[in-house]
Amino acid sequence: MKRASPVRQRLAALGLLGVPLLTYPLLSLPGGNLAGIPATYFYLFGVWAGLIALAAWVAERRGK
Repeated sequence: MKRASPVRQRLAALGLLGVPLLTYPLLSLPGGNLAGIPATYFYLFGVWAGLIALAAWVAERRGK
């Protein structure tokens, strides 16, 4: 059986990390408004952008 590359394993782990961060119990934690925008939106898009940034960092680090 062929073993997955370390980059692929890290990206899979990152995806598994993102699942609980984007489920309802954690999405319901932020309350209130910031500048008239619900804090849940900031949490949702912050986690989403963070996961994308981490995935890009892992993928770009591949050659080093």
